[in-house]
Amino acid sequence: MAVNLRIESGQGLSEAGAADRLDRMDRLDRAIVAPGADKAEQFGSELGKAIGAIDKLQTAADTQADAVARGAGNIHEMALALEKADVAMRLAMRVRNKLVDTYNEIMRMGI
Repeated sequence: MAVNLRIESGQGLSEAGAADRLDRMDRLDRAIVAPGADKAEQFGSELGKAIGAIDKLQTAADTQADAVARGAGNIHEMALALEKADVAMRLAMRVRNKLVDTYNEIMRMGI
């Protein structure tokens, strides 16, 4: 990493002064980059939670279907669980398709 240090009039170049400048530059860089990075992390976290919720709905539907197949479950509850899982999966696929379309559109943009 190249660092440009400028000596202003009446100011000498010392290791302590250079380290202080580097520390201030690092804090400034983090202040500028952090908000975007924080939003990206938050988006990733929320996306992970949504995928986890879809997985739980799928697992619940599979459990209900297994119970009905063994003769121990309720057909009505199984149908509701399967429909919830189906709706959640269709919504997830629409969101995925929209994200892919958006990504492709951004990649086609000129600089």
